[in-house]
Amino acid sequence: MTEAATVFFIDDEGPLRIAGQQTLDLAGIDCACFERAEAALDQIDTDFEGVIVTDLRMPGMGGVALLHAVLQKDPQIPVILVTGHGDVDLAVSMMRDGAYDFIEKPYAPERLVDAVHRAIAMRRLTMENRRLRSQVQSPLTAQVSLRGFSGAMDRMRRQISDIAATDANVLIVGETGTGKGLAAQALHSGSARADKPFIAINCAALPVDGIESELFGHQAGAHAAAVRSRIGRFEHAQRGTLFLDEIDSLPMAMQGKLLHAVENRLINPLGSHDPIALDVRFVAASKTNLQDAVAKGTFREDLLYRLNVVTLQMPTLAARREDVPILFLTFVGQIADRYDLPVPHVPGATLDAVAARDWPGNARELRNAAERFVLGLPEDQDTGADASQSLAHRMADHERALIAASLTAHEGRLKDTYEALGISRKALYEKMVRYDLARDSFTSPDA
Repeated sequence: MTEAATVFFIDDEGPLRIAGQQTLDLAGIDCACFERAEAALDQIDTDFEGVIVTDLRMPGMGGVALLHAVLQKDPQIPVILVTGHGDVDLAVSMMRDGAYDFIEKPYAPERLVDAVHRAIAMRRLTMENRRLRSQVQSPLTAQVSLRGFSGAMDRMRRQISDIAATDANVLIVGETGTGKGLAAQALHSGSARADKPFIAINCAALPVDGIESELFGHQAGAHAAAVRSRIGRFEHAQRGTLFLDEIDSLPMAMQGKLLHAVENRLINPLGSHDPIALDVRFVAASKTNLQDAVAKGTFREDLLYRLNVVTLQMPTLAARREDVPILFLTFVGQIADRYDLPVPHVPGATLDAVAARDWPGNARELRNAAERFVLGLPEDQDTGADASQSLAHRMADHERALIAASLTAHEGRLKDTYEALGISRKALYEKMVRYDLARDSFTSPDA
């Protein structure tokens, strides 16, 4: 089926078509050959995931006309022009008009294969970016919001799947930017409460005055400012999920009232003697170790034990470097959508660079870098490497991240990966075993 081919090779000369197909077949690249450009054009649309190699001068529709027709259908389909010596200036001009590359006859087979490999990688990244952009508009799921191929994220998704359907209270612990809020949303989305409210409360941002009214509500006249009755945030979460972010910031006095609400599933609005029954699931999050806070006397031990029926520990980006490239692509797609901009092409070198950085601010810092990339702003080159690590350890982390980035860019295809990295097949296998990188983890980013 030509629709499934990776390369459309177009040339009116039969021997050149045969030679081109043999070269690409030997390189493991699916190829469909066409004698006329019109026949190939009929099979190209925005869903075409391959690239086009076309002779510049042919009877009927030539390469220039085909280039313009293809770019009208999709300006991000790579078109490689094959030219004679006298047409080099024209080919250069066509690159300014949108051609991906040109090859001058006679060319070495390696030149064709190299150009095609680079074009395929670019097209696949383009299509992946489009898929990511469409996912931004889809309902939130644990798979999309907690994206990544690492073992750490596989375990996290399994944990969320296992406990989402229960009503057990959950404590999510992790550094700033590790996705605690996304994990809470994923717990809600996977539960029987998914069609009910998800109320998120940032405890660090609650007003010092009126915090009790904010959470539990009040009756008219309960205090000087209570002109009318108010329903609190807890009651707004009825039959849904109540997410208490930065729970470690909650004042001790309010911790006692929260303990009563969690234990008894009851709240008392200010000024009311009639308790209100709560039907909510409690999910809390903290960036600090609450056991340490208990030891310091800043957090109630009994409240901690009520909240941490199940504890989820969110991994840092440094602990899952192989996920950095796909997260960067995800953010690029989201941000381009937010600014109503076309999703930019992300070069492999850029993915290598982001994979090599430590990202102490985790996903929040990575998202900021993606935003600067989409807006075309210069990126800070400081890697933020941990100087306390040995050189060997830092080099191993860097090598693992680069291999993971290349596997991501080539969707797990080993031949493309070891060729792009400039190492042998055996060396790639050995490094994948050493760094626990499973090929299957990179073969389907849509999963």
